[in-house]
Amino acid sequence: MRIVLLGAPGAGKGTQAKIIVEKYGIPQISTGDLLRAAVAAGTALGKEAKAVMDKGELVPDSVVLGMVEERLQKDDCKKGYILDGFPRNTKQAEALDAMLSKLNMALTAALSVDVPLEDLMKRLTGRRTCKSCGQMYNVYYGPSKKEGACDKCSGELFQRDDDKEETIKKRLEVYTAQTAPLIEYYSKKGILKSVSGTGSINDIFAKVSELLGLK
Repeated sequence: MRIVLLGAPGAGKGTQAKIIVEKYGIPQISTGDLLRAAVAAGTALGKEAKAVMDKGELVPDSVVLGMVEERLQKDDCKKGYILDGFPRNTKQAEALDAMLSKLNMALTAALSVDVPLEDLMKRLTGRRTCKSCGQMYNVYYGPSKKEGACDKCSGELFQRDDDKEETIKKRLEVYTAQTAPLIEYYSKKGILKSVSGTGSINDIFAKVSELLGLK
């Protein structure tokens, strides 16, 4: 089971990945986590990435790919892996395919968790966080009993800047622009599996299991 995970912010792909990780014992590999770990550990690739990030520039694909390649050769990836956050475009997808072919670890599926734009907006713009204890609510799907107040500690609820409508719209537009070509890329390769991300977590996972042929 070697999977690339696709899904817009708020689609719930992280939740599904977590269930797969717990149930089947394969690692979820986030390029953001790899970068932070490599920089903290001071590896050769980490030092290269830090020098670029310190200038406020994007880490080159070659460095990210190198980190992914190192990670995939660890023992816990022998049964499979879930790649989250990479690739982000077709150029990266092509480079990833070449590297995986070299390692004899080609992808078995690109899993896309699809949620209508209107639902994504509600999931993301509806989030409210308690200033005191950090408990999270959603004004549409899981509101607090008393408007503006936390059920746990009565603290004040607020909307984070990155959950505001204008910011969310921009994030979703960027994601759609980047991902549409990726969806087409993996569809042409015959490994794209699309699942609806609406409904209960268990129902969605049942569909994911069926699509991926998991038992």
